[in-house]
Amino acid sequence: MSLEKILSQVEIAKEQAGRQKDIVNVIAVSKVQPIPRIKKVLDQGHRVFGENRVQESLDKWPKFISEYDKIELHLVGALQTNKVKEAMKLFNVIHSIDREKLILKISNESQKIGFCPDLFIQVNTGNENQKAGVKIDEVDYILELAKVKHSLPIVGLMCLPPIHDSPLNHFKILYEIAKKHELPRVSMGMSNDFVDAIKLGATDVRIGSAIFGQRG
Repeated sequence: MSLEKILSQVEIAKEQAGRQKDIVNVIAVSKVQPIPRIKKVLDQGHRVFGENRVQESLDKWPKFISEYDKIELHLVGALQTNKVKEAMKLFNVIHSIDREKLILKISNESQKIGFCPDLFIQVNTGNENQKAGVKIDEVDYILELAKVKHSLPIVGLMCLPPIHDSPLNHFKILYEIAKKHELPRVSMGMSNDFVDAIKLGATDVRIGSAIFGQRG
């Protein structure tokens, strides 16, 4: 599927949901994609990209950023505390804030450098023990810690629904939690389900293989 088709489907989904005036960020997830594929999407005018790993991003994005204007880079994968400093210098948005230790590290680093990327709290909507993300009953505490105590720019919530569950219920859960806390952005939906996610309130969709093709 082409980028053009994806953007067309996004607009149709917005219209069907009565959200024509809303902005939905299409994050082209470029992790482990060959450089020529990324360059092709950049040459089509797209500027919002997502990566899973800090080191991989450092190896390829500074060059692109120097060559193309107005790139917005999102970290959509897990963030280790020892990579916070590098991540905050490179990424405009981080989607995977999921624990107290990480919040403290980001807060300390933001005070040192004088700025902080926009942040999403990752919510473990399935309350899966083996999975990253804040469990539903801990969201209030984490938001209080990050937003109030440390004054971090929390703009929304993110989720990765359990593989074997229908994602729709998890999209609904995440949207309702965001609404309760008056958070404007909801990061949910990927290549196979972004249309449903938009209909259920997504403001940021993370699309990889549908734009780039299967990863090598």
